[in-house]
Amino acid sequence: MRYLLVEDNIQLARAISDRFALEGHVVDHAKSLNEAREFMDLTSYQLILLDIMLPDGDGRFFLKTHRVNKNTTPIIILTARSEVSDRINLLDLGADDYITKPFDFRELEARCRAVLRRQDGSADNKLELSGTILDSLEGTLKTGAKIEKLRNRELRLIEIFFSSPEKIFSKNHLMDRLFSFSEDISENAIEVYVGRLRKKLDNSHVKIETVRGLGYRLISLK
Repeated sequence: MRYLLVEDNIQLARAISDRFALEGHVVDHAKSLNEAREFMDLTSYQLILLDIMLPDGDGRFFLKTHRVNKNTTPIIILTARSEVSDRINLLDLGADDYITKPFDFRELEARCRAVLRRQDGSADNKLELSGTILDSLEGTLKTGAKIEKLRNRELRLIEIFFSSPEKIFSKNHLMDRLFSFSEDISENAIEVYVGRLRKKLDNSHVKIETVRGLGYRLISLK
């Protein structure tokens, strides 16, 4: 997953980014609202983590504009305000959730997972296709009695495929979802990860198919 973190506290931002990087997520850190808008002009995000008090304005205005423009990307507010009226106001403006500073990183991760599940219309952390089960929380692929453990970026890549079976994803799109702007990565990296996943899908009823000239897609063999 690719997240946008809008937070002017450098120490906190680094801690959040490092934490999510351990899980294989990409986090682009914007220190201001203007920088956040510049990032959003360059790419799309699956989730936005938004502070309220920023050097160039109030995050609530960013949130309101985000929703007025019909942008459905989920937003979780990072706030030091604990008053009920403030939390109600944030939810009414269009926030999907909020977490009060200081917070436990495990709670932040859980809230991100919950918001993303709601976005996908899923009730739990598991996705299934033709008898193969992806457990995003455990980081495993289960095919029959066989369970394959996934490394972080393998997990994030297979999540993309499982979330939209039959959809063709270009290498550029997959690179954008898996790697940050600061990483100097070639398209060969995607080929390597796809190759690893194909081995782990051996003997299953699903396959990552190459669509010549376009990219890859996950298909059912049943």
